[in-house]
Amino acid sequence: MNRLLPAILLLALSCRPARDPLPGFPRLILWAWERPEHLQFVDQQAAAVAFLARTVSWHGGRVESRPRMQPLDVRPGVRLIAVTRLEGSGPLPDASRVADIILSDAAHSGIDALEIDFDARRSERAWYSGLLQRLRSRMPARLPLTMTALASWCTNDPWIRGLPVDDAVPMLFRIGPGEPHTIPSFRPAPCRSSLGVSTDELPARLPAGKRLFVFHPHAWTEEAYRGAILWARRWQ
Repeated sequence: MNRLLPAILLLALSCRPARDPLPGFPRLILWAWERPEHLQFVDQQAAAVAFLARTVSWHGGRVESRPRMQPLDVRPGVRLIAVTRLEGSGPLPDASRVADIILSDAAHSGIDALEIDFDARRSERAWYSGLLQRLRSRMPARLPLTMTALASWCTNDPWIRGLPVDDAVPMLFRIGPGEPHTIPSFRPAPCRSSLGVSTDELPARLPAGKRLFVFHPHAWTEEAYRGAILWARRWQ
């Protein structure tokens, strides 16, 4: 009988629901990019908002930090994820300096998580990993750290396994060369909870039970928001 206990325990552990990387967040999250976004119609029980808070860029060794310049209007109580977009060319900047810039947004009241959006080239992965390590070590433990991810990172090139992020969101729109055009099974643990889609490229089918991050190519309207809710409910 005792010989069966390890197998029983493993079976029980495998049947447990996965830990929610964004506890307390709704299952639908709207991406609000750099444009005026008036989202008073968003219900805090139905959706959260991941808004572009800052863009950090570098060129020729010079780092520029551009905060959000457009208004973001949401109801009190709506969960907010501050997104930092990283982009640049030439030598990579000092990761500690970039971490300082990103963490300045985390200090604002009302921010419930941070998300990093960076299409890291293969040569930039070590730098990106170091940046994420710095962020996680300096952020409050209660604050989730998330990232967007190319779909290929979560399938045949799973280099993000082991990164210190709570959630990685595979992007299923604006698919580039070399990216999977079907929705595979995402193996690395950070990629298993969420998916990123766009209202103008909605897939015909999705795996059930995922948290959905939804991009809209224009400013969100109440009609687009209601449509996203109805569509997302099909896969919850």
